[in-house]
Amino acid sequence: MQFRTFKADALLLLTAAIWGFAFVAQRAGLEYVGPFTYNAVRFALGGISLMPLLTLKTNKREIPGLKGWNILYYGALAGFALFLGSSFQQVGLQYTTAGKAGFITGLYVIIVPVLGLLWGNKAGKGVWLGALLAVAGLYFLSVEGGFAINVGDMLVLVCAFFFAVHVLMIGWLSPKFNAVRLSIIQFFTTSLLSFVVALFYEEIILSDIIEATIPIVYGGVFSAGVAYTLQVVAQKDAPGAHAAIILSLESVFAVLGGWMLLSEDVTVRILVGCGLMLGGMLSAQMQRHKKGLQG
Repeated sequence: MQFRTFKADALLLLTAAIWGFAFVAQRAGLEYVGPFTYNAVRFALGGISLMPLLTLKTNKREIPGLKGWNILYYGALAGFALFLGSSFQQVGLQYTTAGKAGFITGLYVIIVPVLGLLWGNKAGKGVWLGALLAVAGLYFLSVEGGFAINVGDMLVLVCAFFFAVHVLMIGWLSPKFNAVRLSIIQFFTTSLLSFVVALFYEEIILSDIIEATIPIVYGGVFSAGVAYTLQVVAQKDAPGAHAAIILSLESVFAVLGGWMLLSEDVTVRILVGCGLMLGGMLSAQMQRHKKGLQG
């Protein structure tokens, strides 16, 4: 059992690394194609990469009354939320670093329970402490002289809000539908919406897309298909607290990847901001799992 838990934790760490380095791929892709073109191709590949998993047998039964076109409807809604989050993130990456974007995006971990207040869910002390630490970290990470916030950081902050909405939607939908089918539908929806916007606001050039093959394939196949599969496999044996904490390290890998591959500056101020935001994320996660164990 200990070996299985260790193996699961190792797979989750690999998942966090793949997702963290995806910020590097997303930023690198912007050197060749526009943000909406990148997302259109990326999420199309993500959906295609998951299709082989449809052949796997599952004991999961969809709740009566939520079959057929319903999964298309709800999958499309989830895809719309994913489209908004990924669009703000990708556009924001044009004006900020991969490392900062990784940490600011991670704020969805705190935004989720705060939004849960609208549904009557109570947020514990750990969540509010996490929010304070995250706000302090965001200040060190993003606020420049004269209290000016980088436009890219602000766009990524908006993306964190939509990703939080997306997490809440998936949390409600996943017990009702097959997870692989739901993911494929939302990925293709995000791809289609991104492509439509790209047609109006960007110049889609096939040669540029080919030049961006490596960043696009990484962002689509590895970040979506491979990492999604690893997460599903690992969370069968990993305790919930392990999974949440390890996956929170995604933002750390984003900073590491930006420094190693994109030569992004990592100043003391940035490190302090990252440390405070990571502390806030972990505080919120620990509170949620502590509550779950007590319940």
